[in-house]
Amino acid sequence: MRQETAVQIISESLQKDEGVQAIFLKGSMGRGEEDEHSDVDLYVLVKEEDKEAFLKRRIEHLSAYRSLLFYDDIFIIAPQIIAVFDDMLHVDLFTVTEKSFKEKDYFRVVYDPDNLLEKYVATQNLLLSPEEFYELAIDVPWFLFQYRKAYNRGNALWGVEVLQHGMFKMAKVLLHRYHPERAQLGMKALGALLPADKLEKVNEIYKHLNPENHQKAAALLIELYSGELKWIENNLPDDKSVPFFRKMAEKL
Repeated sequence: MRQETAVQIISESLQKDEGVQAIFLKGSMGRGEEDEHSDVDLYVLVKEEDKEAFLKRRIEHLSAYRSLLFYDDIFIIAPQIIAVFDDMLHVDLFTVTEKSFKEKDYFRVVYDPDNLLEKYVATQNLLLSPEEFYELAIDVPWFLFQYRKAYNRGNALWGVEVLQHGMFKMAKVLLHRYHPERAQLGMKALGALLPADKLEKVNEIYKHLNPENHQKAAALLIELYSGELKWIENNLPDDKSVPFFRKMAEKL
């Protein structure tokens, strides 16, 4: 696949850079779940003192593969180049140090001559932390609360938008219960991992998630949420938010 070709060519260029300590893949390629449509999440480990100099050389390394059609330099979890090549392959090139290494998701080592990545192998997971689950558990009823406002105002477009946000959060809550080892993947993995009866309910919600039928979608989401509420409550670190949760589980 072109993804593997790109990784090979870009990595060969990176390995000639004295600032590069290790190269690894995350995302679907890191998990061994890639297909011909996958993006490439390529990570480079550098020393803190070499980082700024290396950042200036990233485009040169990426261009070893093919001509760049588009790129942007951003920072979310680390300095990142979003690159789209003339063959429409999308590569995200992240630059991390040992200090900024995020111990989440699975990774595949491409180049690591000094075994610097070995200590992170045991930290690979896609679980939600208790704190992450708590935030998601709050977010779902919060977006249902916001939906009620949009509904009462007759703002159908905003109503659809907040329901979509609620479903995005609900996806991770559902996976945390039914497939916790993949919970961080959320909506992207829901179709493959959720029990059939739950997936049918999610699909039914999305069928009605439009300006004409959003009230039906909201009612179905509330029904889905209500069915999980007892389990959610039993897994919260405290019960201070439970009255709000239960109020948002009431029918419209």
